[in-house]
This record gives sequence, structure tokens and C-alpha cells, in this order.
Amino acid sequence: MHIYRRWFLALLLTMPPSLRAAPAPNAYTGGNNTSAEVSQTAPKALAARIQGLLRPKAAWAQHQQPAIDPKEARSFYTKRRFVPAWSTSQQPNATGRAALAFLAGAEDYGLQPSAYHAPALVALTDSLTWPTSVVRKQAQQARFEVLLTDGLVQFAKHLRRGRLHAFVPSPLEKVEGPFDPVAWVSRALEAPDFAAALLSCQPRHREYQQLQQALVRWRQHPKGPDSIARQRRAEQIALTLERWRWDAIPDSTYVLINLAAYAMEVVDNGRVRQTHRLVVGRSESPTPTLSSRLTSFTVAPEWHVPHSIATTEILPYLQENAKYPSEHDFLAENNYSLYDAKGRRVDPATVKWQHVTAKNFPYSIRQNPGCGNTLGNIIFRFANPYSVYLHATSETSDFELANRALGHGCLRTERPMQLAAYLLGPDSSSVALPSEAECEAAPKPRTITLRRPMPFYVRYATCAVVAGELKFYPDIYSRDEALRRQLFAPQRSPRLPTAPIE
Repeated sequence: MHIYRRWFLALLLTMPPSLRAAPAPNAYTGGNNTSAEVSQTAPKALAARIQGLLRPKAAWAQHQQPAIDPKEARSFYTKRRFVPAWSTSQQPNATGRAALAFLAGAEDYGLQPSAYHAPALVALTDSLTWPTSVVRKQAQQARFEVLLTDGLVQFAKHLRRGRLHAFVPSPLEKVEGPFDPVAWVSRALEAPDFAAALLSCQPRHREYQQLQQALVRWRQHPKGPDSIARQRRAEQIALTLERWRWDAIPDSTYVLINLAAYAMEVVDNGRVRQTHRLVVGRSESPTPTLSSRLTSFTVAPEWHVPHSIATTEILPYLQENAKYPSEHDFLAENNYSLYDAKGRRVDPATVKWQHVTAKNFPYSIRQNPGCGNTLGNIIFRFANPYSVYLHATSETSDFELANRALGHGCLRTERPMQLAAYLLGPDSSSVALPSEAECEAAPKPRTITLRRPMPFYVRYATCAVVAGELKFYPDIYSRDEALRRQLFAPQRSPRLPTAPIE
């Protein structure tokens, strides 16, 4: 909360000028401040204090809010022989002040300061200046060290992978290797620029970076009558950052779809080259998020109707059509063909449709290429376990609608030939592509394999920075509220020390 930062800044103002060198979050550019700045001969008593606080199942660690896992902090200090990293006997050192400023300003990253012991650390920073015995001073300093180390380890972990770790990749998706937050904090401590080294654990792709910077600017807006609404928007940005941490984008050139925005971007070395409006799946049949690669596309595709659509949408028409066979032929009118389980074409008039059910449907239906085909004049293929694809559409008026969650799960794009030409790159001059509106009466399908497959990502983000402007989108799949409750559930207030600690 904002109060933690105000506590910390107020504390800085009461310090002597020589001790107020801590920079604000997002602006620190300090240098190496490690063993050279701490006592070269750390008292054995202080090292023993730190070591004692990190015993397995230490009661003190369990009673913190949130509780400390001594294993990670013990690993950090064991490599240092329990020499203090963030403080001297009287106050935090320069790196310690910078580290505490990050934790107190965790909201700039969509995180909560209380999750990283910020209020307790602010109080301990104050208590280090109180006149007291050497023994009590060592106890205060040891607790400050352990709390700050644990807070930084958790902060790095959450910046990298998110707080909830909810992303479960499919077998087709890239899985990032293991992340060691203790080693990361240790390396940051030894780096010439502590702040830059610590924050480099964040996702690096443009969507995350731009949104995190937008959150900082959003939170700097003065309080006013709309403060509650603005706080809700800040939470919306924070939960979107959380989602990006689950499944970051490792490439610099890729195709990205944001389902909530009904939009697709073609990004080339960090720059947006194309944007396309999309139609996505309805809330009852949402388009899944995924990572894959565009490997080929087919011009004038034949549509193999999914079994679920054939039985729930087409079968009722066939049964109704069978009652009045002389009026019209539903399959013929829509350019469909019927096939049996062996792939042989079947005359629909020979089927007793009144005896066919969704559970007993031994047929497949295909829509022939050409005008009116549901897939339009091109389909883009990418490996995925959900049988969803990106394709054109004959219903181009749908792109003018505000609500474009209209499909069964596949993705429909405007201007598909523009995308195809980009994917072909230098090969585009040697591959004949129809115009966007071109439609042959009875074309033959042509499949073109891309020489260089394109990374392809489908994500769900209800806010984004577009052309430098922060935009918010409807939560079309009703996913934000459940995530909001988990990320921003009320937390018990930590117990703050009001006197020197033994």
C-alpha cells in the first residue's frame, strides 16, 4: 500500500543527510556496495545471531507475516559466511537502502509491499538508530538482514514467475529453465548497478515492459474523487503483469494475439509492423491461450467441420430438411459434402436422419473450397492440442462490431493476405496470393510451407499499451475477478516492533 512508501520516505527525511542517499524506486543507479562497505571483520556474535534466526523451523521465522522460509536466506548467508549484506551497525548501507526502497515501492510492479516485509523493515530501520545496548543492536541488525534478504528473494521470484505460478504449459510450449532467486539476488549484490541487475529478472518483452512503466505513471496521478476507480484500474494492470510473468514472450519477432482486445499484432524486432482486428471464441467456447509457431498456410482451404459443430448445429437442419425434402437441400446450398467413416462420399438423401443422434453420428462433413467457405480464402496452421486455427472469413462485417467474441474457438482475421505476404518474406514474389476479396467458384487448395516458421502467441490481457496509450478492455471471459481476489485478498497486518528488539 502507499502507506509503506510514505513511512519509508518519512524515515529517510529524519536521517542525517549522509544516510539519505537512497534513490527512489525505478531511478536508482548506485554501484557495488557489498563486502567492502560492511565491516571487514564482522563480529562473530552478529554472524551467530543471523545464523540462529535461520535455523530450520525457527519459531521467529514462522511468526513473520508472511512467514519466512529459512532455507533460502540461509543459502544466501552461508555463501557469505553470515557476513551482513545490507547494513552496518547503525543503519542500512547504500545498497540496503536501495533494496528497501524497491520493496516499499513494490506497487510500481503490481506487487504488494506487505508481501516482502516492507512495514517491518521500515520499523527496524528506525529502531537501528535508537540508543541501546550492543546486544540489542545486533539483534535488530540481524533481523533487518534476514527480513530484507527474504523480501528480496521473494520479490525477485515474483518478478520473474509471478506470485501464483498459475501457468501450466502444454507439451508444445516452451518451458523456461529453473530460476534460482537466491543466486539472482547474490549476483545483483555484487553487480556494479544493483538496481539494474535486480530488475533484469523481469520479462523483457515490450508488452510487459511498457505496461509496467504505464503502471508507474498511473499511480503517480493525484488522489481525487475517482481514486477508487483508479485503484481498480491499477489492480487490473497488476493482474495483467502477473499473467505476463506466467508466460513471457522470449522472442523479438513474433505474431501476438490478445483475445481481450480482439487484436493481432505482427512484431518485428520489437516494432509493430501490422495490426489486425479479430473475431475470437465466445465465452461458452473460449479461444485458448497458447504458444506455437506458424508453419504453413493453405489458400482456398476445405473445411473439415468439427464433430461438435456437425452434431449440434448441422444435424438439426438435416433432420428438419428430411421432413420436407422437396423444399431445399441444406448441405448442397452451403457447399457441404457428406462422408462415411471410410471417407466415401454419401448421398444425404439416403440417410434416415430421424434415427441419427449426436452420439450416433458415423459421418464427417466437409465444406468445399470457394465462395462462402467458413474459412474464407486462407487458413494459417500452427501446432496445438486444441484444434484451433487462424483463418479468413466470408463474414467480414463482423469486424465492425464492438463485441467480437462470436466464434467456436478458432480465430478469424481481417486482411489475411497481408499477413501471408509478411510471413513469406522474400518468397512473397514467387507465391501467387489472391487478393483479400478474391473468390474463385471452384478453386483447388494450395498449401505453402513457410521457410522460417514464425513464433505465434495467443494471450489474454485486459489492458495494454497501444501506440503509447494505455488501453483497458472488457473481461470477455470473466477471468479477472477470480485472479483479483487471489492477488489482492486482505492480508493480516504485520506486527511492527515499537521498542528495541532483544
